[in-house]
Amino acid sequence: AEARRILDEDHYGLEKIKRRILEFLAVRKLNPSGKSPILCFVGPPGVGKTSLGQSIARATERKFVRVSLGGVHDEAEIRGHRRTYIGSLPGNIIQNLRKAGTRNCVMMLDEVDKLGMGGFHGDPASALLEVLDPEQNSTFRDNYLAVPFDLSGVMFICTANVLDTIPGPLRDRMEIIQLPGYTAQEKLQIARRYLVPRQLTATGLAASQCEISDSALLSIIDDYTREAGVRNLEREIGNVFRNVAVRIAEGSAQQVKIGPDDLPAILGPRKFEAEVAMRSGVPGVATGLAWTPVGGDILFVEAARMPGAGKLILTGQLGEVMKESAQAALSLVKARSRELGVQPEVLEKSDIHIHVPAGATPKDGPSAGVAIFVALASLLTGRPVRSDVAMTGEISLRGLVLPIGGVKEKVLAALRAGISTVMLPARNRRDLEEIPADARDRLKFVWIEQVDEAIATALSPATPEVVPV
Repeated sequence: AEARRILDEDHYGLEKIKRRILEFLAVRKLNPSGKSPILCFVGPPGVGKTSLGQSIARATERKFVRVSLGGVHDEAEIRGHRRTYIGSLPGNIIQNLRKAGTRNCVMMLDEVDKLGMGGFHGDPASALLEVLDPEQNSTFRDNYLAVPFDLSGVMFICTANVLDTIPGPLRDRMEIIQLPGYTAQEKLQIARRYLVPRQLTATGLAASQCEISDSALLSIIDDYTREAGVRNLEREIGNVFRNVAVRIAEGSAQQVKIGPDDLPAILGPRKFEAEVAMRSGVPGVATGLAWTPVGGDILFVEAARMPGAGKLILTGQLGEVMKESAQAALSLVKARSRELGVQPEVLEKSDIHIHVPAGATPKDGPSAGVAIFVALASLLTGRPVRSDVAMTGEISLRGLVLPIGGVKEKVLAALRAGISTVMLPARNRRDLEEIPADARDRLKFVWIEQVDEAIATALSPATPEVVPV
């Protein structure tokens, strides 16, 4: 109960991670001599990976030591130098244990994904294999000590931003725990509970001297920061409070209330413009959903037709996978042209241009398949896509809608943009519980297995003045 209180006190949300830590503590209490697991927190910068390690140390009443592995390219940094070398020292692991003064500590191996690759000085990632293997680390051999050293009592926690750069054998030894980015509402709670009090203390203001409204905090989150974590949010809150501190120090104000209208004068014009749903549907434009490292976003898939010879033109910095997805969508439209009421000769004598703004942002992945198919069907039938509908999903040439990732981020992006109906692959229904309850209540979900269902939901009836081609 005490450990749960400490974890809740230091971090908001992150329920899965907290549950895993409490499981570890319960096992350690029942079996003190058991092997410690090797946890690896993976997530974008600023989501609280390092501070979570400090909270675990507090909750377990252990010393906390941090080893930064970013840029380490020499095996001797892990295993130590032989004593015959001038200036030889034990490796970072043993040095930090000496600093902690005990083997029963929490050791955080920070930025394990940024280890230098092996070269002339050996491979530090391979040296870590022995440290992070619970079967072997009871006899870890440091070159400087030249005797086996027992590391089995140390609780190792690794952190990384991405998994791709961690070598396979090393990744296999760790239990991966993903820390997703925070939603806007979670950031608001974090700001209210932790960041605002911390910045008030840092700027020397009393809580009675400066009040900042929830709407102002949400404006900072949406208009001045675009990140998965909360580092920039804390920076911007600090900027606001320093501005208030100047006014109070000069004597021009005694008490200041900050609302959203006060922010442009302090922080300047809005740095980010959120995409919002269109007011009215246009034939050939569908609203898709995208996942980004800093959360989700909506994107518009635009299709245009012009006289030509059946070519497909793709623009908008699309990656290889997305280009193939567009090609598959066009082939599917051609295969179903009769059902859609489109003459095959029209397609043969037309060039199709697909553009996905913004043009300067690289995009890739298969999940825009449904949106591209619906945009093409809308263009060729003259039926506008409903402006309150957003969609995501991969398509196959049989017309099946395949599952995709990043559902939580995509759904929250749709909600922010003013979308009321979200179309998702039926096989992603399992991801529904990850979506916050308030978002589930405010959105209508349509689960699709075939592209025909997407057309039935997304396309408005043809307007009288638009003649299908």
